[in-house]
Amino acid sequence: MIKLNLPDYRLRLRKEEGKTYIYDDLRQRFVSLTPEEWVRQHFVHYLMEHLGYPRELMMNEVTIQVGLTTKRCDTLLYSRQLTPRVLIEYKAPHIRITDRVLQQILRYNYTLRVPYLILSNGMEHFACRIDYEQGSYTFLEHIPPYDELSD
Repeated sequence: MIKLNLPDYRLRLRKEEGKTYIYDDLRQRFVSLTPEEWVRQHFVHYLMEHLGYPRELMMNEVTIQVGLTTKRCDTLLYSRQLTPRVLIEYKAPHIRITDRVLQQILRYNYTLRVPYLILSNGMEHFACRIDYEQGSYTFLEHIPPYDELSD
């Protein structure tokens, strides 16, 4: 897999019947290794090990209802009160983070109404703070550490 713009971590890989799997610490099981999953696993470890995001408050592949369709958001961070706080969307490294990707995460957020959105393809990372009173969002200069997140 491609070297990402994220710190390395001690990953666990397994091959089975010619297919490669990577261990997901949040789901506590091996999952199929795709380019997007490569990004997800590196980014989740970056959040936990470098930015202090609590493992027990994060979930991967969370099912949500968006209008009449069921979707799965990539990673969701909850507050200590178990309300959704940060929505994270990943793309494979070769997929550019465009306005279309931003619109996707904004659609998911109609249901969740989190204060923070994060987008990453493993090479580029973007974070936004949502202002619900003004109906706007502001891009942040960096991915905020857990202790800098405000409600």
